[in-house]
Amino acid sequence: MAGTKTESKNCITLKGSAQLVSEFFYYGINSILYQRGVYPPESFTYKQQYGLTLFTTTDEKVKEYLDNVLGQIQDWLEAGHVQRLVLVVTNVDNKEVLERWSFNIQHEAGFGPHSAKEGKVGNKELKIIQKEMRDIIRQITACVTFLPLLDCVCAFDLLVYTNENADVPDKWGESAPCFISNSQEVRLKSFSTSVHKVDACVSYKTEN
Repeated sequence: MAGTKTESKNCITLKGSAQLVSEFFYYGINSILYQRGVYPPESFTYKQQYGLTLFTTTDEKVKEYLDNVLGQIQDWLEAGHVQRLVLVVTNVDNKEVLERWSFNIQHEAGFGPHSAKEGKVGNKELKIIQKEMRDIIRQITACVTFLPLLDCVCAFDLLVYTNENADVPDKWGESAPCFISNSQEVRLKSFSTSVHKVDACVSYKTEN
């Protein structure tokens, strides 16, 4: 009896892409917090992801905060309302902004919040998407070689840039952009799910 073969097709839906991007943000943010020493290394555990050993927080308050923010971002990604996610590292004592990690988000050509209704899907292989994500995580790790030492107690915050018509929960508030004066900026690599494209960069305060 002759065997039959079917062609496997890579289908990245708007919902699936939003989940992939949100998941990347989780591991990317955790990598920044670990590599930059915002929290002590003993408050992290390790996990295999994207072919790398990545560190994720075990602090329940930080985990809850990330879950809440990234869950909302995933909803906004599906609705086409989020433009940028920014992680800001500040000096706890004087509130000075020391680093600003920016992730700009765009829809690839032909995609948007209408894509799901139209049945449009991306066709990029998951392993290629994960390789691009891995490359950015590696760059985050390598950034410790040139970023100034954070020799003070630091805190972080997440800023989300949305469209004006985004449905914002009551507990969210307006925030200043937290720009850094006289900063240096380094552009990192980008990744694309074939539905969303994410460009990354880090700006940091130069030593006086």
